[in-house]
Amino acid sequence: MATQRYLLAALTVMGLSILPQLAHAGAPAATSQNVAAQAVVSYHTVKVDGINIFYREAGPKDAPAILLLHGFPTSSQMFRNLIPLLADRYHVIAPDYPGYGQSDMPTVDKFTYSFDNLGALMGKFTEAVGLSRYALYVQDYGAPVGYRIAVAHPERVSAIVVQNGNAYDEGLASEFWNPVKEYWANKTPANADKLRPILELTATKWQYTEGARDLQRVSPDAWTVDQAYMDRPGNKEIQLELFYSYGSNPPHYPAWQAYFRKHQPPMLIVWGKNDKIFPPTGAHPYLRDLPKAELHLLNTGHFALEEDSATIGSLMRTFLQKNVKPGK
Repeated sequence: MATQRYLLAALTVMGLSILPQLAHAGAPAATSQNVAAQAVVSYHTVKVDGINIFYREAGPKDAPAILLLHGFPTSSQMFRNLIPLLADRYHVIAPDYPGYGQSDMPTVDKFTYSFDNLGALMGKFTEAVGLSRYALYVQDYGAPVGYRIAVAHPERVSAIVVQNGNAYDEGLASEFWNPVKEYWANKTPANADKLRPILELTATKWQYTEGARDLQRVSPDAWTVDQAYMDRPGNKEIQLELFYSYGSNPPHYPAWQAYFRKHQPPMLIVWGKNDKIFPPTGAHPYLRDLPKAELHLLNTGHFALEEDSATIGSLMRTFLQKNVKPGK
């Protein structure tokens, strides 16, 4: 017992112990050794339709699965702090879309960068890695990707966690969307040029820092890594294609809302309320179709996991334990 107490104290001093967070979230009793073993993240690549898709994986493979779907302009790295908070109890998988992170980046003349295509490809990805049933975590671009998967295969989705991801017209009312909507209406080089500043470092950093309550809790590595990927030759053309394709999502909203009403998937909404891209006006409408959904507005911005991964992890553990049982 003395050795265990010493080990836990040492880990806490070093900032490495996550046991208090897990205990607060209702985790079963566990030693630091087995929590660390379960939380180890491994890195893989699988070929889907000829494209190498990179993904992070952690947790027991026979545990209930969670599929984490990232937003713009990031990659699965946005989940780097959340994954260890879930991996003792869940099989967690976080892929990078084509053109993002460590996945292949075919040029726009070799691959159709559309949300229909991303949704279909990520659906095939789940099959390639052996996921037959899973909870979805969707943020930003992850919402239109994930909801396409859910509508196509409702039997596969055990629950949904939404973090600043839109499925309602009310969520596209902010000024941020005005030049994007112009591009949807008229895809010209001039309208594309109006969007190019969104692809530069100042805007990428702004997405992380705007609305944050404590900038010292937001890692500069996040926007630095995202920008490095976007600065690769040809990547900004990919981003412009997806800006245009985002206009294909609102026509799908009625079908997604019908899916919510018919299937009533358990839903946890954890929303950075200071987000200027997807403000909370997009969070509340979910309750019209899913009156049993849990809604939590967090005092942070677009990338809520930067400041509130522990809070979101705790809410998820309670929510998933209640709604997703082993074998489901």
